[in-house]
Amino acid sequence: MPRSHREEHRTDRIGWLRAAVLGANDGILSTASLVVGVAAASAGRNEVLIAGVAGLVAGAMSMAAGEYVSVSSQADTEQADLARERAELATMPASELAELTAIYRARGLDEALARQVATQLMAKDALTAHARDELGISEITIARPVQAALASAATFAAGAALPLLVVLVAPPPSLVYAVAITSLFFLATLGALAARAGGAPIGKAALRVTFWGALAMLLTALVGRLFGTVV
Repeated sequence: MPRSHREEHRTDRIGWLRAAVLGANDGILSTASLVVGVAAASAGRNEVLIAGVAGLVAGAMSMAAGEYVSVSSQADTEQADLARERAELATMPASELAELTAIYRARGLDEALARQVATQLMAKDALTAHARDELGISEITIARPVQAALASAATFAAGAALPLLVVLVAPPPSLVYAVAITSLFFLATLGALAARAGGAPIGKAALRVTFWGALAMLLTALVGRLFGTVV
């Protein structure tokens, strides 16, 4: 008799992992880019810190609001689809049974088995069966606006705090280089951790986020140097 084994899947992490990674990555990158740009314009430590803290607060609130609105729209669409499905189940149960049977037939079951499976699942919880197999909505993937907003705001703030800590301890003459190098390290580490949590290739994820982070900080440093020189 074959031994059972425990399978570990990561699909249930999609909702919070996406928001958390996006928030932390944006917090590090946007704040580091802002700090590098302001510092490249020959601003002092206090000015750089003020700009960085303002960017942290504004960015965290923006991330929270953006995630909440975006995921709420998804949730509204899901609820509208579920309400429509609930009404169809109440008024056209035979058609809904045939529809679910056709879905299982398309997945490889024969007609008799597909109808038997559809009948049994609808007898237990018809709405859940149609939500999962017809609409693609399940407990794992359902939209959670508040969770996404809080995760984005908290992780943005945590990510943004890292470049600001470097600003506090780095010597002013090397501020730009210190923030840039450490922020790239933070981004690479975050990319690797996110890839590991999601079961994706670590090296590719770290390289991707490091490349875009370096490009963003280079451009903001050029802008800061240009306008700082003009002023």
